[in-house]
Amino acid sequence: MSYQVLARKWRPADFGQMVGQEHVVQALTNALADQRLHHAYLFSGTRGVGKTTLGRIFAKALNCELGVSAQPCNACSSCAEIDEGRSVDLLEIDAASRTGVDDMRELLDNVQYAPTRGRFKIYLIDEVHMLSKHSFNALLKTLEEPPPHVKFLLATTDPQKVPVTVLSRCLQFSLKRMSRAQIQGQLQRLVEAEQVAAEPAALARLSAAADGSMRDALSLLDQAIAYGAGEVSGDVVEAMLGTISREYLERLFDALLARDAVGLIREARTVIDHNPDYQRVCAEMLALLQQLALYRQDPALADDEMFTAELLARYAAAWSADEIQLYYQILLQGRHDLLLAPDSAAGFEMLMLRLLAFAPADATLAPQGEKKKPELKTPQSAAAGSQAAGDEAPAIDDWSTLAYELDLGGLAQQIAANSLLIGRDAERLELGLLPEIHDLVTAPLVAEIRQALERRLGVSLRLDFRALPELASSTPVEARDRRLEDERSAVIAAIRDDRVVRKLGHALAAELDESSVVKIGDNE
Repeated sequence: MSYQVLARKWRPADFGQMVGQEHVVQALTNALADQRLHHAYLFSGTRGVGKTTLGRIFAKALNCELGVSAQPCNACSSCAEIDEGRSVDLLEIDAASRTGVDDMRELLDNVQYAPTRGRFKIYLIDEVHMLSKHSFNALLKTLEEPPPHVKFLLATTDPQKVPVTVLSRCLQFSLKRMSRAQIQGQLQRLVEAEQVAAEPAALARLSAAADGSMRDALSLLDQAIAYGAGEVSGDVVEAMLGTISREYLERLFDALLARDAVGLIREARTVIDHNPDYQRVCAEMLALLQQLALYRQDPALADDEMFTAELLARYAAAWSADEIQLYYQILLQGRHDLLLAPDSAAGFEMLMLRLLAFAPADATLAPQGEKKKPELKTPQSAAAGSQAAGDEAPAIDDWSTLAYELDLGGLAQQIAANSLLIGRDAERLELGLLPEIHDLVTAPLVAEIRQALERRLGVSLRLDFRALPELASSTPVEARDRRLEDERSAVIAAIRDDRVVRKLGHALAAELDESSVVKIGDNE
């Protein structure tokens, strides 16, 4: 006997076997029980969530030999023919391959004729949005005045492309993506029924990879069973999907936490050795950051079984909410950039280094995992301290200097350092940002920067940010980098001009390694 794939073998035979979509099942069962039947139904939703399956179950409920009900018998010849795809009264049409108006007219010419065996002649049109404009017009004419023995069941992944004139003549049901828990629960039931050994962690990874589609989940499970020779383990699924284990994920984040560039690249190359799917690796890192952000708000919000509470608590104690958001945005953009990289492995290494490059300067791990917090001063105490030290308050003009004197960290510091002073008066500052930086600005971040300015200057201020297509002059971070490079160039020139260095170079035929010239403290 030939093997039947799981997606077909375990396709629901009645409404009770449907996983999820309770809102649609409830509406259809009530309509069948009350005999309040519309002539056209539209099921919309992403791939593999049960649109055509619902249509077939509904067709069985309409044409079951025991009568119209929400519980088709699944035993009569009508139910069996629909299950086997050979019912003459259920016409399944793939609109993607039959888009022409002549195809649609040929099908609709037979609408007027009574069904051959059942009560209704049922048209199940899949991917109905693919029909041409003329085909929709032909269908619309029939939808306006359908014979009483005809039912239309339309399915689409893109309801926005279905004309409103068609939508208005259908009862519309939007099917939801399956949750990971729903998919994993169904996979667990299936492996038990199939007597396949499967680790819960492996099923959790398959559920995540299915991205809300039960059909995709069953196909992946089929593939995993074949790949693992009948056993579904975490290692098998990781190798099959091109993902990495949680252990490798933790090592990457630990190196990032320690700001250890060498360690981060070493761990990245360990991941690269496994030849993973880098898009999936980034997706897993993003998933951890998302759960971490939720955990910081309330531990009860973090509900991903892939990450333990102990793991989330450790990182939550070390990173601020701003830092988590910053890393999330970098990785999110990095997934797109990886598609453009000439070499995916090298692109992945550069993405890891980008995380370090934008890490806040004070991102250090304090004892007991507590984040060090700077001492905050009131405007009065700050002003008094400056006077006692003989310092004057910095000018609202020298923004390049002031941006680095503020009591800021994380994303707030990055936004300040990448902004440009474009307007000011006695009670207001206006800062300009490039659009991609401006997109990161939120009300809490504006408040944090404004309060830091008020503490530093000892005055009350209003702070506004504006997106600019380009900046007319250097930002604080650009000015700082240029100043440091000028200082370094001057030091290198002085070293090259040193008499002893020149003699050594001449005697030993040696050259100065400019990369070894660093400012004291830069390599600590």
